[in-house]
Amino acid sequence: MTNTTYIDAGTGDALVFLHGFCESKQVWADFIKPLQEQFRTIALDLPGHGSNTQNTAGYSMESMADDVKRQLDELAIKKCILIGHSMGGYVSMAFAEKYGSMLDGLCLFHSSALPDTDEKKENRDKTIDYVERHGVASFINPFVEPLFYRENRSRLKPEIEMMKEIGRATPQQGITGALAAMRDRPDRTHVLREAAFPVLFIFGKDDAAVPLDKALEQCSLPGYSVVYFLEKTGHMGMFERTGETCNAIRKFAETIYG
Repeated sequence: MTNTTYIDAGTGDALVFLHGFCESKQVWADFIKPLQEQFRTIALDLPGHGSNTQNTAGYSMESMADDVKRQLDELAIKKCILIGHSMGGYVSMAFAEKYGSMLDGLCLFHSSALPDTDEKKENRDKTIDYVERHGVASFINPFVEPLFYRENRSRLKPEIEMMKEIGRATPQQGITGALAAMRDRPDRTHVLREAAFPVLFIFGKDDAAVPLDKALEQCSLPGYSVVYFLEKTGHMGMFERTGETCNAIRKFAETIYG
């Protein structure tokens, strides 16, 4: 892999994948391969993650969305379906608000248009403090495994270890900046209500990060939406339910692009 901030493979209509917090484009590397037979698949590194270590001052979902726009302009992408995992979904919502005319569709993949609760904001602050005092590795090592449903953890040990490696390689400023940006993001449910494009929701029934009641609040907001609820799945459906989630995205894209 060359030291670029994106993976770009396949031809045709564009599917653009945004990773989550303490992740990188590598979480999508195997997932997107079957889709490359029909689509141009692009996985980007968000600022402060992976190989994208530039432009990390003044973190916000809006500035991350601007960075996505910059990368898509470099790749000559005029229209796409944007798929955002977790924090990548928050960035996707900011992108949809600013650059909605570029979207043929949007997928919130274990993500949400809702803002942080007061309790969650407090936890973000505590995590920032912990990372600053104890370092990245001390935070990442216990952070990753609970993202996976408990019954999937032994089966997915290699993926969990890969996630830890990606997380440990994330600069401290990238982690603390992203935490503050997630804490400060606004409610973007209006973007779903006003969406001029179809929206795909993928939720894990055992995802502690996006509780089912909060997931259900959002499903009916867009004019056109498709929803998948996955049993025995936590926050990492691209690993926990690879076939089902890949097929969901494929079917969604085929509905849009024919």
